[in-house]
Amino acid sequence: MKKKSTYVLGGLLLAAFAGFSLASFNKALTPYVDYAAARADGGRTVQVAGGLVAGSSSYDDGSGALFFTLADAESGERLPVRYEGLKPANFEEAISIVAIGRYDERAAVFQADKLLVKCPSKYQGAEVKEYG
Repeated sequence: MKKKSTYVLGGLLLAAFAGFSLASFNKALTPYVDYAAARADGGRTVQVAGGLVAGSSSYDDGSGALFFTLADAESGERLPVRYEGLKPANFEEAISIVAIGRYDERAAVFQADKLLVKCPSKYQGAEVKEYG
């Protein structure tokens, strides 16, 4: 009799642990969304990607805030972004930018917590010498 109750208790503990793990994992996910979905999700952390609109970036040394505009390559839709932190090196030469954060409806701007900047490869277009 005791063996059966031990198995039941162990099963319940495993189920509780699995449920807690799944809930924590879902909170950690930050899906890629389009600009309209980012505006609609409000408080949810999401990722948006796009190209830097030429001439749209400005860095405020006083507040440490970087302001720029992303453009979607397919639709051409634009999204203003604000990022507080150091301006990434070679930011203006970026091929694409991924902003991770949430949309602030009051300021009508996407507030990025993190930026992932993809710059052109220094090997792009370089000739590769073949050995052999």
